[in-house]
This record gives sequence, structure tokens and C-alpha cells, in this order.
Amino acid sequence: MNIKDIVNRDIVNLKNCDQEPIHIPGSIQPHGFLLGIDLASWKIRFCSANSENFLGATCQQLLDKTIDAVFGNETAEQLKTCTEYTGGQHKLLKVSQGGKEMELLVHAQNDCLIVESEALPPSQDKNDLFDLSKEFLSYMEETHTLRELCDLVAKGIRKITGYDRVMIYHFDKDYNGEVIAESKRNDLEAFLGLHYPHTDIPAQARELYIKNQLRIIADVNYTPVPLYTIDDGIDRNLDLSYASLRSVSPIHIQYLHNMGVGATLTISLIHKKKLWGLVACHHYAPKFLSQEIRMAARLQGNFITSQIDVRQLNEEYEESKKLNSAAKRLISKKFDLHRNSLQLITADPDILALCNASGVSMLIDDIVYKNGMTPEDDEIRKIASYLSVFSGNTQFHTDSILRLLPEEKSIAGKTPGINYFSLDISNTNCIIWYKPETVAEVNWAGDPAKAIEKDKNGLSPRKSFDLWKETLKYQSNPWLQAEIMASSNFANVLLKHLGSVFLAEEEEKQRELAKILTETNAELENINWISTHDLQEPLRKIQMMSSFILSEEEREIPEDVYEKVLRMNKSAERMQILVKDILKYTRLNHNKALLEKTDLNLVLEEVVADVSDSINSAGASLVIETLPVVNGISFLLKQLFSNLIYNSLKFADPGRKPKLSIKMIDGAEAGLPAPHQDAWVIRYSDNGIGFEKTYNESVFHIFARLNPGSEYHGSGIGLALCKKIMNTHNGNIRAEGHPGEGVDFFISFPKN
Repeated sequence: MNIKDIVNRDIVNLKNCDQEPIHIPGSIQPHGFLLGIDLASWKIRFCSANSENFLGATCQQLLDKTIDAVFGNETAEQLKTCTEYTGGQHKLLKVSQGGKEMELLVHAQNDCLIVESEALPPSQDKNDLFDLSKEFLSYMEETHTLRELCDLVAKGIRKITGYDRVMIYHFDKDYNGEVIAESKRNDLEAFLGLHYPHTDIPAQARELYIKNQLRIIADVNYTPVPLYTIDDGIDRNLDLSYASLRSVSPIHIQYLHNMGVGATLTISLIHKKKLWGLVACHHYAPKFLSQEIRMAARLQGNFITSQIDVRQLNEEYEESKKLNSAAKRLISKKFDLHRNSLQLITADPDILALCNASGVSMLIDDIVYKNGMTPEDDEIRKIASYLSVFSGNTQFHTDSILRLLPEEKSIAGKTPGINYFSLDISNTNCIIWYKPETVAEVNWAGDPAKAIEKDKNGLSPRKSFDLWKETLKYQSNPWLQAEIMASSNFANVLLKHLGSVFLAEEEEKQRELAKILTETNAELENINWISTHDLQEPLRKIQMMSSFILSEEEREIPEDVYEKVLRMNKSAERMQILVKDILKYTRLNHNKALLEKTDLNLVLEEVVADVSDSINSAGASLVIETLPVVNGISFLLKQLFSNLIYNSLKFADPGRKPKLSIKMIDGAEAGLPAPHQDAWVIRYSDNGIGFEKTYNESVFHIFARLNPGSEYHGSGIGLALCKKIMNTHNGNIRAEGHPGEGVDFFISFPKN
């Protein structure tokens, strides 16, 4: 049987290390052995080259053998129960093999069961581990802040493991790391407070830290042990993402050499499914830990992640109390519902205190109200205009506005911290709080710009970890969550206050308009009086004189003079009709309170009596079906139907006799929308000349005339008067014209 190794020999350097497949190195660390067992056949498909040192059998002897043949029935049965241990879960089995006690660490990965075993280190008294853990728990209760807890964990892990240095890293949003806690040998240089660039831990390494949350390198100078499989011509890999013995990237080994480290233990700190930080344990000589010690160390690391939210909330509690107190004081104050209140609100010191701001500005309808350290008015308008689009008229905060507006160094040098809340979904109305520039120094473990160095061998990890200071400008202290919440709550209250201010302004406008309308109506009343008395009197005289001239049988006047006097007489008559119709139209507003039960059948009886002569002379027919009782004003409804009948007679088709009909129909038949179908609906129809559908609405406009005045006489007010009568009745009238066929009018009255 021929076998081959599966070592990944792709050339890895710092140009492509972010793409290095570190989960399939094809090799392991030499302080243990590894087997890959096929889950279908339970045969060994992968075997580390050093298996003989642990099992007394070579790869040639182990590959393609069943686990029963290698381990015996009892151990084989135990291994077969481990298939459920996946996704980072491991089963620790203690077995006897060849007369030696052995610990097997087992987990399933894809179609393989991965079995690992490590050389057993000198055992540590379990009572010691228990006492150390119990001591740690008692100390933990005495801490209040997250950093205090991290300090305690660093000391506890160092005490349990015996490493020379234990550090706790916390990652920022860009995965740059900061050492926030450290416990070390007294003779070692302190790394506390140092920052490390994100390039020290590539993206795929961070992803693997999330999967496999404890990683040990017992000796950084180890020689990788290759994994072998049967040479069957298939390019096979073995995913070692969760393997404890997985060999490490040569780039990372070089990095550790540059730091002078001899052995490491790394514990992942996972918070909300993201890599929050790491516990990094360094030893300056080879060091190996038992599984019990590793688990005890990992347990202490888990205490950190379990307490992150609790400790952060505890730290923010006092600050939140102070901010909320300022917000409550400001909210409790009674400000007038006037725009002057905006300047008073802006000038109140509590508006700055509620989010620890150095300045605040409000932009309302392009007017700037401000207090404290703020940009200039035009700069505020520019920021507001940009952020209204950038945030979608919601909210936004940053500790460096220069990242968004790189050309605005004058703003960023004075107030780089921006906390923006939109006060309108459609324009730039907003409130903005500001924080001043805070020049800060960041201590890096080596120049982050030189995280990759070039030497005679090409690109390599940086060799210098000496202190390197970076000065940060154009940024403020970050906005705390408590500050964002307090300012957000106040912005919502301010939004309601603004709505009340705008409503009060609108009410004031309406009062002014009502006053103007009252005065205008009074003037119209005067015009009506003038129309009644001053206009009608001269019209009567014109008619009387022209009639006298036209009726003098003995006086002979020229024909052209006779025609002119006749036209004058008819013009005066039309003018009188127009004045009367205008009076009727304007007086309708005073009758809304007079609605009472009105029988339309009785109303139509009176209408027919009044118009019977006109109907007879036109040779018209009028059919009236049974009509309902509605809430109405009798004399106005008589006017409504009289106008419709006279309108039909006036616009009758000369080629046929007029046919008029009045009947009650269903609301759906009238085309009313569903919510309004429960109404009394009357359809009035004629067979006159009709009109185009485009005029269905405009026929009700006052003075609207669809035909030349010389052909059809009238004031153009009749249908407008009908519309106004129906508005007075809280009803509606709608027309449907049919050219050459006639018109249908749909008249609807509410039932209640």
C-alpha cells in the first residue's frame, strides 16, 4: 500500500497570508498524534507521521485499519458514541492502550471522526485547581468595572497556568487590539496599554479564533508532523479547524520568534457572536498544559464575556443617572408654544449637560439657534444638509466629522464630535450636539505602518515591538451609549414641542384668516344690499323706458333704432336675472342649520306646478317615481329641481321632444365608492344635447358656459347653485354627459 502526505505546501508570504488556508495545513504539532477515521466504514483514513511514538504502529500499519483492530472493541465502542460532538465540542476519553493510560480528545468534522492524543504532562492536584477557581470567584464579586474584572482574570489565569505573561486584548471596530489588562513576571517589560494593528491577526485567523476558542503552541520551535493518507489518486484534505494539535501558520511562528516567545496559549473572548478580544498567554520557554488546566483557564476567560454587558451597564449607570437627570429637568420646564422658546431651550445649560456636549445648535426653517462651542451658522447649515441625506433624515453620530467631510478641517479642528438628530423627514430641520477636539496619544507596540518589513528573505512580520507613539487629531471623545440615549429621548420630546409650536402658528394663521373672512363676508353683505337696491332700480327704469318706446304704436322710429332698443331691453332683463341668481348663490351659507325632514315627493309636486307652463310649451314629458324623505331645506330643494328642469328645457335637442325623468336608485348603481353607498340617491335624466365627459366637473363652476351666450341664454350660475345647495345639505351632485344623448345627474343625500 502506497501512502502520501497531505501537507499544504503553497508558498505563503505576507502578500497572500490573508488567503492562507490555515484550517487545512496537513500537519500537526509534535506533542501528540492525530487520526482521521471515516464515519461510514470506521476505518482510519488519516494518520500523523509520529503515530508509532504513541501507538507503537506506523502509518503503513494503521491506515485502512478499522478502529476495532487498532484500539480493541471497548475503546472502539466509546469512539463510535462521539459523532455528536461537532462545531467545537469535544469528548475527552480516558483509555488504556498497550498498557499505557492515554487521553483521547475526539470530535466529528464533516465525514471524519478526528481523534487526538497528547503526551500527558505531570499531573496537577485537582484540589489546587478547585481552590484557585474558588478563590477567583470570591475575588470576582469584589470587582465592579470590566477592567477590574480583566485584571483579576489575567492574574487568575497566570496563577493557574504558570505562564510568564498573561494579557487581555480588546479589539476596536477595526480589529486593532489594545492590552487592557496584564499580569507578568516582574522582570519583564510591561505591555499594558499598548495597541497592536489589525494586520497582526488576519481575517481568516480571527474567524478560526471564533470556531476554536482555545489554541496552544507548546514550543514555537517545533517541527510540524505531516499527516498521511492512502495514495489513491484523490486530492484529499482534512479540516483541522477544531483540532487542538493543528499546526500553526509559518507567518505566525515567525511573528512569535520576533517577539522572543517560546510558548503560547490563546483563549478567544466571544461576545454576541463576535470576537471581542483574546486572552494571550506568553512563556519564554517551551510549556505544555494538561486539558484540566486549559479548561480551568478557559473558564476564567468565559467569566469575562459573561460579564461584559453587566459590567458595562454598571459603569454607565452612574453616568446615565446624571444625564437623565439633566434631561428630565429640561423636559419638565414649560416653554411657550412660540418660536421664541427655541432660543430659550437652546440657551438652557441642561441641553448641554444631558449628553456632555460642549455646544448645541438647532436649525429650524433655515434659522440657526445655538449655544456653546459650535461651528459658524453657514457651516451648521452645510453639516445639516449633508447629514439629512447621509442619515436619511434619521440620526447619526461620529467622533470625527472629518471622515465624512475631509475638506472641513476648520470644523473638525474645533468640534469634530457630531451627534445629529433630524427633526423633519422632508427638510434639514435638526438638532446637533458637538464635542470639542481631544488630541490623544496612542501607544503602539511598534510602528503600525511597519507591520510588514522587507529583509533579505523578502517580506516578513515586523521585528520591532518598541514603543511607538501616534498623535491623533481632529477627533473628540467617543459618544457614550448613555449620551446617545439621553439626547435621543430629548430629541423626540423636542420634535413634539416643535409640532405644537407649528400647530399654534397654524391656529394663529387660521384665526387671522377667519377674521379677514368675517370682514370680507360683511363687505359681501353690503355688496348684496347694493345689488338689491342700487343695481336693480336703474335696471327697472331701463326696462320701463325701453318698453315704453317699443310699445308706442303711433310713434314711428327707424328699424335700426328699434332693434337697438330691443337688445337694450333684453340685456337689462338678463342683468336682472343675473343679479337675482348671484343673491341666491351668496345667501346659501346662512341656511345650514335649517335641515329638517323633507318629503321629496311633496317638493316635486310644487316644482311641477311652478314649471308646468314651460314644460307644456316645450312639449316635454316628465316622469317622477316615488322619492324618499331626506334631511333638507324645502325651498332650496325646490330651487335645485327647478334649475335642473329649466336647464334641460334650455338645452333640449331641437330634433326631438324633451324627456325628463326623476327616480331613486341604489348607491352602487350610481357609482358611489363602497363607504358612501348607504345614501339616498336620486337620478335626474334628460335627452338633451348633452356634453363631453371632460366637462362633468366644470359644468358646476360658477359662470361656466359650454355654449355661446348668443345661442343659449342664461347667467351660468344655475348648476353652480345646484352644487352649493347640495353642499349645504352635506350631500353631493355629479353629472355624466353623453354628447347628443343627454345628461344624467346623480344627487345623493346622507341617510343620517
